[in-house]
Amino acid sequence: MVKVDITAEEKMDEKARENSDEQLEALPVQGDKNQEIPLEKMTNEQLLEKVNELKNLADKNYDLYIRSQADIDNLKKRYKKDKEELVKFSNESLIRQLLVGIDSLEKAIEHSKDDNTNNALREGIELTLKSLMDTLKKAGLEEVKAMGEPFDPNFHEAVLEQEDSSVNPGTVINEFKKGYILNQRLLRPATVIVSRNRE
Repeated sequence: MVKVDITAEEKMDEKARENSDEQLEALPVQGDKNQEIPLEKMTNEQLLEKVNELKNLADKNYDLYIRSQADIDNLKKRYKKDKEELVKFSNESLIRQLLVGIDSLEKAIEHSKDDNTNNALREGIELTLKSLMDTLKKAGLEEVKAMGEPFDPNFHEAVLEQEDSSVNPGTVINEFKKGYILNQRLLRPATVIVSRNRE
């Protein structure tokens, strides 16, 4: 009696295992991650389907990578071209304004052919200088204050000291060459003579 009962139980377990295997095979390959079939339990068809799915995904990602690389290369080329154009024409506005000074010089030369040559040349040169300075001021150029100012080594370069009792020692009393500041940065110091005490 006992032997017969065990055999019946074994048959029931075997049948349950068969039903369970059939249910697993019926499950789709894809679905919720928690319900995916482990690779070792997949049939050959399911494995082949999974391989094709991964291959399609890899092909899609590779295509995206190739497109991204092409876009990056195009951007680099465009930025390089834009940079070259910017450098090439960066002074265009300044040069256009300086043409006014050239026009003034040409007029001064033309007027110098008149009888009153000296006055014409002087006026032409003065107009040209004013025109050039106005243009450069618009571009951010400023003159360094020097004459009558206390000597400042940050903005002045002393080439000589000279006795002068009319001003305090260390005062700029003469300017050989003007200094300039471009957009708050020293472009060139003023070359000056500084007063000193009588020895």
